[in-house]
Order: sequence, then C-alpha cells, then structure tokens
Amino acid sequence: MAELYTEWKALMTAGGELSGWQTFFVKFYQAFIDADRWQLYLSGVGTTLMVTAMALVIGVVLGVFVALVRTAHDQQRRGRHNPVLGVLNAICKVYTTVIRGTPVMVQLLIFSFVIFVNSRNFTMVGAFGLGLNSGAYVSEIIRGGLMSVDPGQMEAGRSLGMNYFTVMRFIIIPQAIKAILPALGNEFIILLKDTSLISVIGGKELIYAAQGILSRTYEAMYPLLGAAAIYLVLVMAFTWLLGRLERRLRKSDRR
Repeated sequence: MAELYTEWKALMTAGGELSGWQTFFVKFYQAFIDADRWQLYLSGVGTTLMVTAMALVIGVVLGVFVALVRTAHDQQRRGRHNPVLGVLNAICKVYTTVIRGTPVMVQLLIFSFVIFVNSRNFTMVGAFGLGLNSGAYVSEIIRGGLMSVDPGQMEAGRSLGMNYFTVMRFIIIPQAIKAILPALGNEFIILLKDTSLISVIGGKELIYAAQGILSRTYEAMYPLLGAAAIYLVLVMAFTWLLGRLERRLRKSDRR
C-alpha cells in the first residue's frame, strides 16, 4: 500500500490523471496512515476524553453545590431566613446568570488570555473553563429535579425528626436523580462536543490534531471528516451507555 501511495501521489503532484478511487486512496492515506498520523488522532481522542472527564467532575461538583444552596434557600420556612444562605444564594444566581448568558467561546478566551494569561497549559485551562460553564447548566438541571419532587415528602421527613440534609440525601435526591438523568446525559454529550472549542486557545485535543494534519497535507476534507466521525462514534457510545443506565433504573422502579 505504501508503494501505491508513493506512486500515485507522485503522479498526482506531476499533474497526471487519477481515477476517483486512486484520488480517494491517496488523500485518505496521507490524512490517516502516512507518517503514522493515526497516532495524532488517538492522542487527540485521549486528550478529549480527559478534558471531558475533568470538566464533568468540576461541573457536577459545582452544579450540585449551587443547586443545593438555591433549593435550600427557596425551601426555607416562613420567618426563618439564614443570612449566610441568602448571600450564597445571591452569589450562585449571579454565577448562573453570567455563565448561561455569555458564549462558552468568550469564556474560554477570557480564561486563557485574561485570567490565566501566564499559564501555558491551555488544555487544563480549557478543562477548567468548560467545567465552570457546565456547572451552571448542571445546577439548573439538578435544581429543577429537586424542586419537582413533591414538597410534602420534605415535610413528612422533617416531621419524623430528620434534618434537612438527611431528608435530601435519603428521600429527595434518589427520586430526583431518576428524573434528571436524561437531561444530565444530554449535558454530558454537549460537554464532550464542546471540548473541540479548546483548540481555539491552543488545547491539544482532537480538532487540534486534525488541524495539524490539515496544515501539513493542505487537504481539509479528510482530517475534518475523520474528526467528525470519531466524535460521532464517541457520542453514540455514550448515548448507548446512558440508555442502558436508564433502563436499569426503570427496572428498579418496577421492582
């Protein structure tokens, strides 16, 4: 195959005519096989998954905290208002408003060129920025799930002598998780695809690898289509896993 590639590429460079199959073979080979360029895609996929995992952890931890603060504030009993909780709730509302109201691209640029201007680890800066962005959306998803549970269950738990956090942990949250899992799954898939944006600030993920190959081969279609196909496979795999998890939860409900 290498001999055919060398021969047909030399013919193409010289202006000779190649069949459609030969042209496809040359461009495919130089985009994925020549000089072991497939390793660049694998490296990009590894970085993409790492950034997704880091951003997911940051987003979930931050989202759970913000959701609990805002839910606890909204569910305070009449005449009993915790001033500390009020301050935290105000901060959380500003955070979700600013993050959800500005483009993630702008946020990444601010993190890279303003806040972390002295950092050269653009991949980690991108992971932090995506995690901070995801946390705002995750918080609203979780808060919606918590608020959808019948308020009478909270009152019943408190009447049995449980404190607020015990009721949330053993009664409210388990029910809310089943309701919000599809929305959380969609947010995770969006986060996976949004990792492509960190290439703008120099993050070395999948799109960065495709752009590097593009700049060497001067052929845009095959590297970009290859990256798109890899993203599609990853999204389909995670969608399948989420579907299995949802089915298992539904089975536990029937039992």
